[in-house]
Amino acid sequence: MKKIWNSWLKEAIFIYSIIYTIATIINSIAYLIQGIRYDPSGNGHELTRALIVFIGIIAYEMVKHLPIKNIFLRMVITYVVALACVFFTVWLTQFVEPLTKSAYKDVSINYTGLFIVVAVIAVIFQKIRQKKGI
Repeated sequence: MKKIWNSWLKEAIFIYSIIYTIATIINSIAYLIQGIRYDPSGNGHELTRALIVFIGIIAYEMVKHLPIKNIFLRMVITYVVALACVFFTVWLTQFVEPLTKSAYKDVSINYTGLFIVVAVIAVIFQKIRQKKGI
């Protein structure tokens, strides 16, 4: 267990905590700017956000640890699996609370945009490491 903790789990939990905290704070600020003092979606929305962030962290770990040498192929496989998990999470959410008409579109745009940004950063870092011989 200590090997797993030191190899990837500690980093994943740290990243998860940071992203979830930032997402929650930004969401709260957006509501306060609109004059809304509470999350109208309630705790269900918080749990959905937690699951979506968790899927993102699992995707990050997949990109880092999948034994596929081609980084582009590794990212495409990870993206497809992660987006399928996100859509499944949104689909499950409809049984807890009603979805907006644009729920799937919103989550796919947000997830795809973030995934592209992270993928570009990852490719840049990989190219820098290759040039340095690390």
